[in-house]
Amino acid sequence: MRILITGNMGYVGPVVVSHLRRRFPESELLGFDSGFFADCLMTNGPLPETLLNAQYFGDVRELSDDILRGLDAVVHLAAVSNDPIGNRFAVATDAINRAASVRLASRASAAGVRKFVVASSCSVYGAADDNPKREDDALNPLTVYARSKVSTEEALAQMNLGGMTATCLRFSTACGMSDRLRLDLVLNDFVACAVTCGEITVLSDGSPWRPLIDVHDMALAIEWALVRSADEGGQMLIVNVGSDRGNRRVRDLAAAVAALVPGTSVNINTAAPFDARSYRVDFSLFQHLAPNFQPRIGLEQSIVALLEGLRSIRFDDRNFRQSRRVMRLPAISALIDSGKITPDLRWS
Repeated sequence: MRILITGNMGYVGPVVVSHLRRRFPESELLGFDSGFFADCLMTNGPLPETLLNAQYFGDVRELSDDILRGLDAVVHLAAVSNDPIGNRFAVATDAINRAASVRLASRASAAGVRKFVVASSCSVYGAADDNPKREDDALNPLTVYARSKVSTEEALAQMNLGGMTATCLRFSTACGMSDRLRLDLVLNDFVACAVTCGEITVLSDGSPWRPLIDVHDMALAIEWALVRSADEGGQMLIVNVGSDRGNRRVRDLAAAVAALVPGTSVNINTAAPFDARSYRVDFSLFQHLAPNFQPRIGLEQSIVALLEGLRSIRFDDRNFRQSRRVMRLPAISALIDSGKITPDLRWS
């Protein structure tokens, strides 16, 4: 199998590459990335890209047809990855997350690609009641990022895919250790607070619901999407990916981290503005379709892996929330301020 992984040099990509190399050792794995976060490494080991057969650099909005020729599958991770960046760079977010994704899917189908896997997000549910949301429930995206995911799913659902099977994986909120770790994710942030400061500062009142999934379980779901047949969910499938046990309130995540790091206190901002981004998710369709690919890593395991990873590199940056090394908006802002990339998120 010849597989292209776009956005492979982000947070999830290194884990996906490692997983696919292990599961499909004879496959040809190709990476394609802008390289914005290439130097955001959090490992003492070799570069994650050494597991690839080839690494290409470029803008996903301009990915060459030459790269698509002869591919069996595309794992499409490339995206403007979070709400702060999406809100600040709304036009570029739509161009990258929606327009480029739809164009890539169309071109991949024309090139004879058989499997197209898209990393979507459960954030499409936005503000919701406490009832777990199913794939056919109403969507309420609250951010530019979430709306870009909704519009991408809608466009793919209307597309003539030819002989290609497409899967939109609505992932829960990512967590866990990676060679290119992000700390602008709720659980990862709490673990870094505990390690560096001994105090977890919760920026909300702690009441919102979030579903969580470890990055290694995300890679497992991507494996399933690469091998599933159209008989398992249809030629075009949108599915929530995570587990019922992953549905947690933010305050409970903070408590779970504090319990594993003795001496850690939790400071919840009870005066914080109301955070409408709260949703529980129903994962019964994914359980039905992919019984052998269900999430295997529990919350405590994710926390322990993060603790071990941060301690192994002696991470001690108490001001990490402003660090370009582990926070994506500061990283992008630094590249723009230095003139290396433009405000529409292209290399100068």
